[in-house]
Amino acid sequence: MLKENFNELQIFFVVARERSFTKAASKLGVTQSALSHAIKALEERLNIRLLTRTTRSVAPTLAGEKIIACLEPRIADLEQELESLIHLNGRVSSTVRLSAGEHAVRSLRWPKLKSLLQNYPDINLELIVDNGFVDIVADRFDAGVRLGESVDKDMIAVKIGPEMRMVLVGSPAYFTANSPPETPHDLRKHRCINVRMPTAGGIPHWEFEKDGHTLRVKVEGQLTFNLLAERVDAALSGLGIAYLPEDIAQPYITSHQLVQVLPDWCHTFPGYYLYYPSRKLHPPAFSLIIDALRHTE
Repeated sequence: MLKENFNELQIFFVVARERSFTKAASKLGVTQSALSHAIKALEERLNIRLLTRTTRSVAPTLAGEKIIACLEPRIADLEQELESLIHLNGRVSSTVRLSAGEHAVRSLRWPKLKSLLQNYPDINLELIVDNGFVDIVADRFDAGVRLGESVDKDMIAVKIGPEMRMVLVGSPAYFTANSPPETPHDLRKHRCINVRMPTAGGIPHWEFEKDGHTLRVKVEGQLTFNLLAERVDAALSGLGIAYLPEDIAQPYITSHQLVQVLPDWCHTFPGYYLYYPSRKLHPPAFSLIIDALRHTE
């Protein structure tokens, strides 16, 4: 009885997590028909409906969600224990899923991650680039990367980069045709290249600080992008003023392709942190990635 329930609960957990019998069957290496029979047998034994099924989707019922909430931490603990045993035998094998924004990916110290992956070929890294605020628990990520000031208080946060600074830049041609701003408020008279953050309230204000005085300015312009490369290209093309991470803008400033304005108003702030839910144990692969990304002064 226990063995049957355990096998069927495991099948139910995978189907519910994948939200698809097809994907679950592929992952478990069995037929969809076998999965369907196992779920039906479990529902009959428990006398509870666990999944709502249509021709297009599969979703757990309220009772199913409660069982998932009970199963998930136990299965995670079991997987971590098994990976720890594998680690004792000299191999580290796991898939680690990370979510990060476009600029954060460029700042993740890729050479260290690349070296780590070369030394541990059984570690699989799935790095999803998303400029919105991802719910790493709901979307089943092991960890995410955010600026320190935006990490939720109930998360473990590990600093993975130095302090950051945003800078204002435009092309020489743009400032030949338009007088450079003298204060952040003057930006309202300029064409500014905006960025859209879908899950962070749309188009954010630009933030400035000087002598303890903070300003948030809503700017407007002809262009709005959700990607960094296009904002850089638009600024280089003389289409307006861009608000960019300093490490991205600096090479263009040094080569005089872009001109920096209002430098006194552009302040530093906490850089990127790797964040994740608190757990008793971490898979060895995840711990290795944390150590590889950890920032050292």
